[in-house]
Amino acid sequence: LCFTDEGRNAVDHAGGAHIVVDHIRSLCSKTDPASEKLLTVFCGMLMNYSNENDTLQSQLINMGVIPTLVKLLGIHCQNAALTEMCLVAFGNLAELESSKEQFAYTNVAEELVKLFKKQVEHDKKEIIFEVLAPLAENDVIKLQLVEAGLVECLLEVVQKTVDSDKEDDIAELKTASDLMVLLLLGDESMQKLFEGGKGSVFQRVLSWIPSNSHQLQLAGALAIANFARNDGNCIHMVDNGIVQKLMDLLDRHVEDGNVTVQHAALSALRNLAIPVVNKAKMLSAGVAEAVLKFLRSEMPPVQFKLLGTLRMLIDAQAEAAEQLGRNVKLVERLVEWCEAKDHAGVMGESNRLLSALIRHSKSKDVIRTIVQSGGIKHLVTMATSEHVIMQNEALVALALIAALELATAEKDLENAQLVQILHRLLSDDRSAPEIKYNSMVLVCALIGSEPLQKEVQSMAFLEVVSKLRSHENKTVAQQASLTEQRLAVES
Repeated sequence: LCFTDEGRNAVDHAGGAHIVVDHIRSLCSKTDPASEKLLTVFCGMLMNYSNENDTLQSQLINMGVIPTLVKLLGIHCQNAALTEMCLVAFGNLAELESSKEQFAYTNVAEELVKLFKKQVEHDKKEIIFEVLAPLAENDVIKLQLVEAGLVECLLEVVQKTVDSDKEDDIAELKTASDLMVLLLLGDESMQKLFEGGKGSVFQRVLSWIPSNSHQLQLAGALAIANFARNDGNCIHMVDNGIVQKLMDLLDRHVEDGNVTVQHAALSALRNLAIPVVNKAKMLSAGVAEAVLKFLRSEMPPVQFKLLGTLRMLIDAQAEAAEQLGRNVKLVERLVEWCEAKDHAGVMGESNRLLSALIRHSKSKDVIRTIVQSGGIKHLVTMATSEHVIMQNEALVALALIAALELATAEKDLENAQLVQILHRLLSDDRSAPEIKYNSMVLVCALIGSEPLQKEVQSMAFLEVVSKLRSHENKTVAQQASLTEQRLAVES
């Protein structure tokens, strides 16, 4: 009856689910064949009843059916038909957030891992995987699964299936390695498996990177990106040669490579480049050159990670920023991506990298390269971003341009209407203090150009700035006084 919507609704109105759940509770511990057969049918009814129906799934969860089903799984683990039906009913419930909290209070992780270890057939493993995947999204359950020994099971699956070209084995390899990556998304479960970089799991995952299976390369690189979520782990991994492994992997995928593998390897490199001590080491290992090979990529996810990796690498690394900032091909590509309106992430990262090249190199050559490639207008637009951090990065870069190469950039700054934008930022009460401060610093620098000075004079900046003298932020108030003096002298 519960196979159709009409049937489900009728059973729901008649209170059928309550009756069935009560029966499951009272029969749960009985292992005679008749009871087990009845329990199998009951689980099948719950499976159909809750199939793709959030409301009925919630109803069953609120009735407290989850602990009962977990108990059932433990008691009847020898009965294949019953455990299978119980698992499929689980599968429907495990999708809901509220269910995961209930599952976390049971020993479901232990029972599932115990059951998984006994399975030989692909189909049976697949059914357990389908329950494990949604449950493993919960951080508490992730840790429980790791403690119950799921990782060892997954590594065994990988070992058995890695060289096979059977369709079932390929599917199993994918599911097992994906699940492994998912377990590493939890901070506690990830640290437990890292074991200070000495963990056998971490070592096994490392061995996936040079593998010939694209799926394992992908999972290995994603796993490294997940391990690289705190400075300690990142420093340890860079000191132990992980960067070379990732660069070798990228090298194998430069020509018509696998986009998902490129994306994963770049993600790992980006995360590894975050700690200050790693930047110089990674630069001298040639990471920037390895990453630049993907400049031709037309795939936004790869472009996004490539930009992020370069931006992390040059943070406070003047020499590297100068070298990259003088690379005309790179700068031209950045300017092109600054217009990628369909891909906000790529557009934002390109703008941020342009600004970073100037801020970290403080180099006239870099500024000239960016001016010649048409990058100025994008930095000016970036100053109007909805993100304060991006606005600020743009204003600092523009202030450096005005201080170091005003004559070269004058025309572009004028065409991009920078003066009007600064007037707007200073007049807007919602502008953050650092935005107001850096806008005034920039106004003072622009006065050194005749056409820009005329624009400043024509726009009544004095009024706006004198109001800011009483700003609650002391630094802003001080800068307002200085700016007012400069403007008064120039007028």
